[in-house]
Amino acid sequence: MEPIEISTHELPISQQLDAWQGWFDTVFDLHVLEPELGFAAKSVHWSFGSMSLSRVAAPALRAVRSKALLRRNPVDHWVITVGGRKTFGISAGGIAFEVPAGIPFVASLGQELVSQRAQDERLQLYLPRDSFSDLACVLDAVQGTPLNTPLGRLLGDYIRLLERSLHDLTRADAPKLMEAVKTMILACLSPSADPQAARQILLSRREKAKQAIVKHLRHPSLGPESLCRELGMSRSQLYRLLKNDGGIAQYIQRLRLLQAHAELSDASNEGSIRSIAESFCFQDGSSFARAFKLEFGVSPSDVRAAALAGHGSIARPRSVQSSQFGTLGDCLRQF
Repeated sequence: MEPIEISTHELPISQQLDAWQGWFDTVFDLHVLEPELGFAAKSVHWSFGSMSLSRVAAPALRAVRSKALLRRNPVDHWVITVGGRKTFGISAGGIAFEVPAGIPFVASLGQELVSQRAQDERLQLYLPRDSFSDLACVLDAVQGTPLNTPLGRLLGDYIRLLERSLHDLTRADAPKLMEAVKTMILACLSPSADPQAARQILLSRREKAKQAIVKHLRHPSLGPESLCRELGMSRSQLYRLLKNDGGIAQYIQRLRLLQAHAELSDASNEGSIRSIAESFCFQDGSSFARAFKLEFGVSPSDVRAAALAGHGSIARPRSVQSSQFGTLGDCLRQF
C-alpha cells in the first residue's frame, strides 16, 4: 500500500501552519501558541478497506472539533490514538480526560472534542461507524478513557504492529485486515464477547515476543529468563507462545541462523564465516556449520561462495511463521 504523505518541512515558516490546517480542514481546527515560529510537521496516511491509519509528527497543538465542524463535515468515525506524549482533552459531554504517553484512547469525530498535547509523534486509527457498527457499544463505552490495562496496552502494541506491516500489504488484503482489526479491538476491550479473542491476543503476544528476540539476537544472555523479564510473563506462558516453533531455544537459534544466512548472502559483508557465527552467539564454527546445514541444506561456505559469485541465495529455509485525496476529510469521506 502506498500512503499519502503531507509535510510542511520544506515550506516557508510563514506558510507552514496554514498548509497543515489545510490538510485537517473541516475535521479539526488547530491552535498553536506561537504560529510565527512556524509549524514543521509531517503526516503519513494509509487508507485500506474502510479504515485508515495516520502517523503524525507535529509540534505542540490544540485540536478542536466544534459544533460548526460537525455541521460542515459530519464524518462520524472513531479514532483510536496512541501518542508519544501525554494528551489532555475534553470528550463528549464535557468530560475531561488525561492520557499517559503510549496508552491508547478512543475519541469520536461524531461529537465535540478538544485534544491538547506537546510536540510528539502519534498513530491514529480511524474507524467509520457504519463499517464498525457492531463495535459501537464497546467503543462508545470507553471514549476519553485511557486504556491503561494489560489488554489496552496490548491494543496499542497491535496498532504499532499494524503500522509497520502496511508497507507489505496490498489492497486485496484489506477485507481480511478489517476483520482482524475488529476482532482484536473486541478482544482487548471486551474479551469475553468473542470466541476469537483468545487467539488474537495470543498472536499479538507472540509477535511482541518475536520482536524482543530479534532485538537481542546478538546478545549472549538472550534466553528464557531475560525474555520473561522483558515481556513480563512467566516461563510457561512464554513456552506456550513458541511451542509450535519447537520451544524457546530452537526459535532463537532459527532466527539467528536466518540472520546469519542474510549476512553471508550479502557480497558486501566482509566478515568471515567464523566472525558472523560468533556475532550470533555460536561458540565454534563446527556447531554453527552443523546447525546451518540442518536448517538450510547447504553449508555456510556454499552460501558465501554463491554470494561472491553473484548467484544470490542457493538455500531455501524451512518455514518460519512469520494521492488522490486533498485533505484528511476527503480521505475519511470516501467510505
